[in-house]
Amino acid sequence: MTSFPLQTARVHEACGPLSGSLAAVMAAQAGDVLWLREDWQQQAISPSGLAGYIDLSQPLVAQTTDQTETLAVAEDGLRDGNVPLVVMELTAPLGLTAGRRLQLAAKAGNSIGLCLIRDGMGSPAAETRWHCGALPDPDSAPEDSTLQRWALIKNKSGTLGVWHVRWSQSARRLIVVSKARE
Repeated sequence: MTSFPLQTARVHEACGPLSGSLAAVMAAQAGDVLWLREDWQQQAISPSGLAGYIDLSQPLVAQTTDQTETLAVAEDGLRDGNVPLVVMELTAPLGLTAGRRLQLAAKAGNSIGLCLIRDGMGSPAAETRWHCGALPDPDSAPEDSTLQRWALIKNKSGTLGVWHVRWSQSARRLIVVSKARE
C-alpha cells in the first residue's frame, strides 16, 4: 500500500463518508493526537468509535469558533511537534496560501497534518488526498470492522491506487483485504 502510513512532515487530506476512519487509524499509529473541530458542527467525534483504535486518554480534542481559528491552532500544533498528528475537520475549501502555511508548519515540527474535508474541497498544497468509503460485506463477522475502500486520489510523489482495508481491533492494525472476485 503506497503512501501509507502518511508521510511525516507533510499535510494530507481525507474525504468521503469514512474519512474519520483514516484519521482514527493514523491516531492509533501516532499515539498522541490533537483533533480540531469547529464548535458549531452538529456531528461530534464518537468516543465509542475511537475506543476501538486508541486509548481515549490520548486524543486532545479542541473546539474552535471558525476555520480561521482551526487553522491557527493547527499551525501552532504542527510547528510545535510535541503532538505527532494534528487532525483538522475543515468546513470550507483551503486555499494555496493556507495550505502552504500548514505544510511549512508540519515540516518545522516533523509532524503529520490530516485535513478531513468534504468531497471536492481539496487544497492544491496537500501531499496526498484519500477518499474513504464503505464496501458491502455480508460475510463479515460481527466483530470485524466495516470493510472499507480507500482510494488515493492525489499523490504528489507517487502513483494513485485503491485498497480494500479493514481495522483489526484485536491486532490493533490495518489489514489490506484482497478484492472479491467478480
